[in-house]
Amino acid sequence: MPPTPGNDVRRRSVCTLLVIIVSLHPVVGFNVTTFLSSIPELSSFNHLLSATGVADDLAQRSSLTILAVPNHIFDPFLASSRLGSLPSSQISDVLRYHILLQYLDWPALRQIPAAGKLVTTLFQTTGRAVANLGAVNLTRDPLTGNVALRPPGPSGASNATVVSLVRALPYVAAVFTVDGLLVPAGFDPSASVSGPPVPINITRVLIDAKDFNVVGSMLAASGVTAEIEADERGAGITAFLPTDEAFASLSGRRIQSLPADQKAVVLKYHALHSYYPLGSLQSIVNPVQPTLATEEQGAGSFTLNIARTNGSLSINTGIAAASITQTVFDQNPVAIFGISAVLLPREIFGPERIDQTGGDGPQPESSPAPELSPDSPDSGIPPSSAAPPPGSGVSGGSGSGGGGEGRGLRLAGILGVLGFCWVGL
Repeated sequence: MPPTPGNDVRRRSVCTLLVIIVSLHPVVGFNVTTFLSSIPELSSFNHLLSATGVADDLAQRSSLTILAVPNHIFDPFLASSRLGSLPSSQISDVLRYHILLQYLDWPALRQIPAAGKLVTTLFQTTGRAVANLGAVNLTRDPLTGNVALRPPGPSGASNATVVSLVRALPYVAAVFTVDGLLVPAGFDPSASVSGPPVPINITRVLIDAKDFNVVGSMLAASGVTAEIEADERGAGITAFLPTDEAFASLSGRRIQSLPADQKAVVLKYHALHSYYPLGSLQSIVNPVQPTLATEEQGAGSFTLNIARTNGSLSINTGIAAASITQTVFDQNPVAIFGISAVLLPREIFGPERIDQTGGDGPQPESSPAPELSPDSPDSGIPPSSAAPPPGSGVSGGSGSGGGGEGRGLRLAGILGVLGFCWVGL
């Protein structure tokens, strides 16, 4: 039967509706921990999102704007204001106040009127915010273009200013760094009466453990011990320290022949800038972890691959592998684990596998630490042909270029609908 004008109109209407439905349907859930894991300067903020359970609140949400506080601002605040001694619910609410329930990119921020715009945060959804005090007031300076953020109300001074867009998955999540911590109106984190935690003396801990004389001496001589102890007051520290036997199995000249600055980098390579007790390490979401050396040398470098293998935790550098043999110390915010081998970074020792057995026998199998890419399970949208792995998240490239795969899935759906319509209803 030849098509009639009425049939053509109905066909076009149905096709338009199907295209709209496919375009708006969400691709997968959102995992903020994975989304931020490749940004070392946000490691403290990201760790607290996970530790307080706020990350779980975001798992089924989309259209978010995350106002992330970099380590160099966040860590001193944690130490000076005693935020770490507050009840976990109050810490969680401060973090929730940094999650806007609306997707905003730079063009949207530039359209904010000078009078300001009130945007609801995740804190408002808890029911603990009075009236509209769970919202953030965004204002834009028409002369400089700077976007300021503050609690609502005429008396609220500007708490922070938007600095830069560091990552975005269009229409799902955008991450901006800000130059200060946002605090809800009526909330005073400095009101805690508890004193700050007593700093951990790492040198004394290693002396008492009796099997870490070599690494203890190297840490003290390089000044890295003092740096680690200073970082305790932030998101905490997790250190993987080789035993004396591990150093004895390694050719001494490999470490001792290095310049002092490179020795310090190798030692910092053995520490994560977050507190992870053993249970957290066993269930870690992203196996590729930045180290203290990453923060110094640049994103993507000096990372460790931490995975559970045959019931035990293994740490892989790409040229050397070690297993956790004991818990030396574990008291929030410091965890110290003994490991079976020295962790040698590829960036210093090259791509060849290092013999840490003391002999010429065959080396244990170990795969290089995987590079994060938009298609990897830990940094991209899981392929539609397989179920998303536990802990995998939505991720995208920096700026407006992110979310390519998500757009590809939607485009494929749209093309399929159009093909269906072309053949005919």
